[in-house]
Amino acid sequence: MNDSEEHMANPVLRASDAERDQVEAQLQHHYAVGRLTLPELEERVAVAYEARTREQLHALLRDLPGQTEQPAPPTRVIDSRLLIILLCVSPPAALIYWLISQRAPRRRGSWPQAVEGAHEHGDSQLAP
Repeated sequence: MNDSEEHMANPVLRASDAERDQVEAQLQHHYAVGRLTLPELEERVAVAYEARTREQLHALLRDLPGQTEQPAPPTRVIDSRLLIILLCVSPPAALIYWLISQRAPRRRGSWPQAVEGAHEHGDSQLAP
């Protein structure tokens, strides 16, 4: 480890204004998604702007998930209210809506593979 890497990893280094702003942005994100209450956000932001070291800033985020957290993949959800209305008004339309909602994710996944296969075999009759 060279000197510059050692200084970057050292938590007793003084924090910059940009680092304080970054911590504030992260805290606001956690407030927006419901992990912090408004009083907690206000308290932590005030502490962030009074923090002198990086360790003090990291302590404000220690109990919150980091940036590596990936959002849950979207699930296929059928609008049940629409399906019920369609069942009452027009059962064939409800069946079509249900079939389309079931097939759409599969078609999206298989279309690029079909196009790639056609290009590999020289078949240019597939249209988007």
